[in-house]
Amino acid sequence: EEAIAHINTYGSGHTDAIVTEEQSAADLFLSQVASAGVFHNCSTRFADGFRYGFGAEVGISTQKMPPRGPVGLEGLVTYKYQLIGNGHVVATYSGPEAKSFTHRNLSQ
Repeated sequence: EEAIAHINTYGSGHTDAIVTEEQSAADLFLSQVASAGVFHNCSTRFADGFRYGFGAEVGISTQKMPPRGPVGLEGLVTYKYQLIGNGHVVATYSGPEAKSFTHRNLSQ
């Protein structure tokens, strides 16, 4: 909770990550950190409009009102991104033998 308060007070609002095996800590972090991107057990280098499936990224916004996060053509909608990994790094998803990205909406 102290780390979350520190991030929400002094962070950039862009992208923040937690590395933990404790699911309750990760859940709290993902729901309470007020950044455009909050990640669990994966690289913050995933914070990119192309990797989110937007095509060309035209900017990035850290404000809470639209647009937020990487800004593509549909940049007038507010988003919060939660990535959950297991030590994933961006290099696995680039180059000639790159893994493909899977995009899906999470149920509310």
